[in-house]
Amino acid sequence: MISRRDLFSASAALAGTAAAQTSGGSPKNIVISSANGLRCCARAMELLKKGADTLDAVVAGVNINEDDPEDNSVGYGGLPNEEGVVELDASVMHGPSRRAGAVAGIRNIKNPSKVARLVMEQTDHIMLVGEGALRFAKAMGFQEENLLTEKSRLAWLVWKQSMRDKGGSGNWGPGLSAPPTAKPSAELRRMFPHADEDVLAWAYDMAVNPPTGTINCLALNAKGEMSGCTTTSGLAWKIPGRVGDSPVIGAGLYLDQDVGGAGSTGRGEENIRVSGAHTIVENMRRGMEPKDAILECLKRIARNFNNDKRLEKFGISFYALRRDGAYAGGSLWKGQRRRSQFAVNDGGESRLEDSVFLLDRGKTEWE
Repeated sequence: MISRRDLFSASAALAGTAAAQTSGGSPKNIVISSANGLRCCARAMELLKKGADTLDAVVAGVNINEDDPEDNSVGYGGLPNEEGVVELDASVMHGPSRRAGAVAGIRNIKNPSKVARLVMEQTDHIMLVGEGALRFAKAMGFQEENLLTEKSRLAWLVWKQSMRDKGGSGNWGPGLSAPPTAKPSAELRRMFPHADEDVLAWAYDMAVNPPTGTINCLALNAKGEMSGCTTTSGLAWKIPGRVGDSPVIGAGLYLDQDVGGAGSTGRGEENIRVSGAHTIVENMRRGMEPKDAILECLKRIARNFNNDKRLEKFGISFYALRRDGAYAGGSLWKGQRRRSQFAVNDGGESRLEDSVFLLDRGKTEWE
């Protein structure tokens, strides 16, 4: 278990951190997102300055990631499920109307955030899933397309080759009767001769360290209006039909116009168990600063694992924006890959700021 000293020292150190939030005051245009959202924040801010609705701004922002084949955790080019099929999830919340919409497990549609918005605007429902979500999207004019890029397909094939039982054998691979193979890198070069070294190295890393990407974006305008969006391709190599936290209102996204909003990236199962975004917003409602609201939620997650060494096996991050413009990003682990920072735009250039954290790898003492 984590020692009490680790928990208290981390909290005390973070209490003095000012870089991750602004001072409270009158509302102003501000956008925050996960670290992969620098362009997202810039686009959303551009629209806010033109007077666009906050929901228009966040959806247009995340569309950049959904359309980008190089962002392998969102939309087109997202890493697929274990059958090689890309399944997408998304949710939206609109502060002024206090409405929400979501889709889960939708296939062949590049922009699930747009579909989630239409669920909110054009139906009496909040969430549509799977085949039903696809049919709704097609009825709304969306065209089906293959979302699996060659790069993501290569990563999936490398993952399939890595599947082995305890004896080292599996259904994918050269078979038990084949001669002994060389080290993995040489074998991958033989199997995929047209892929360059960098892509193969990336594919192998994705296979053995499946990412749990996602982008969350929250926006506030000068009138005090807020909206949020979370969109993802989910956990790489997941069981078909698995749905994480991103489309779950109250977990991957929650927003109350009177208080603020929050969202998450990372291991969705742990976020669902604590209703993370809702918990953070309610913490802020009770007067907590955004960073403290995040840390308290992270402590709930740690408590679900009895504060023990199992926490080293995953990562999760949260983002919080209060109605007065105060904001923060926070992660379970310091230096956690892809989650040690978050993106901010308050009117100028988008920038990355450091997230607060609960635990520090290499320095945490387990009881």
